[in-house]
Amino acid sequence: MPSLQSCNFQRPKYLFNGHLETIYPVLFRQVTLCPSEQELVETHDGDVLEVDWHRRGNSKLIVISHGLEGSSSRSYILGMAKEALNNGFDVLAWNYRGCGAQLNRKAIFYHSGATYDLETIVRYASPSYTEISLIGFSLGGNLTLKYLGEKRQLDPKIKKGVAISVPLDLGGSCDKISTSAFGIYTRRFLKSLQLKIEKKSILFPKEFPLEKFASIRTLRDFDNSFTGPLHGFYDAEEYYQTNSSLQFLPSIEVPTLVLNAQNDPFLSQSCYPIQLAKQLEQVHFEFPIHGGHVGFMQSDPSKRVYSETRAVEFICQDS
Repeated sequence: MPSLQSCNFQRPKYLFNGHLETIYPVLFRQVTLCPSEQELVETHDGDVLEVDWHRRGNSKLIVISHGLEGSSSRSYILGMAKEALNNGFDVLAWNYRGCGAQLNRKAIFYHSGATYDLETIVRYASPSYTEISLIGFSLGGNLTLKYLGEKRQLDPKIKKGVAISVPLDLGGSCDKISTSAFGIYTRRFLKSLQLKIEKKSILFPKEFPLEKFASIRTLRDFDNSFTGPLHGFYDAEEYYQTNSSLQFLPSIEVPTLVLNAQNDPFLSQSCYPIQLAKQLEQVHFEFPIHGGHVGFMQSDPSKRVYSETRAVEFICQDS
């Protein structure tokens, strides 16, 4: 059953709308954490994934997946890692193809449904731990839910999943982003993606024709021109329909939390499936009124970020 509001979560008064709750942590939040141990993980197709380990010799592991054009060094990743470490977990925060310190080797990069790479990470980490839980933010939340709900043989060590600010409907959310805050989010993402495409085009000019960028105005345009075709989809719409995690929720068999703020400027209304939530036993929904997108800062400065404490609390509680 969905919980529409978290009674123990109140945002700061100066963050009085979803846009401020989204933007403020990106610009001003800093998290202090001991340096990570970095490793490279080889993929099945000869590519490489960069991972950051935060280890304290614990027997349980949390794997954290970042959002669109994010990385393992973002404050929201470090904040979640710190909360997990303080509660007796080791942490592996991984970078999608091309999101680490170096470009990946292959012509493809990452996308919202690339669960083959998350599976590589789980297999790589599994032998050293008795239990594994997965936490994903935004795009990483969609990736996490799709992975848990696909008809695959999950590693039996996987016990819990958490998806935060997750675009359950990729197409609807992509269009919502493009109309939010006069397009400032879209411009930010496209600027970052363009720099990556320019670097890729030097190595793979046929796969990354730079002239296509002249007509790209939205994330859907980008996915039509690059993400979809590069990864085997006809266009953006087929990519969205194939990979939206909404359709995978009924197949999830481990306790999983979906935490989406109702004022998230990135999420379409279809990302709050209240009727479906009433039918699912393993997937728990929480839709607080406030929080923004990957925000969830609290009014009381002595309290930690709500999404971080709630995620770890959910993982720690008995099934």
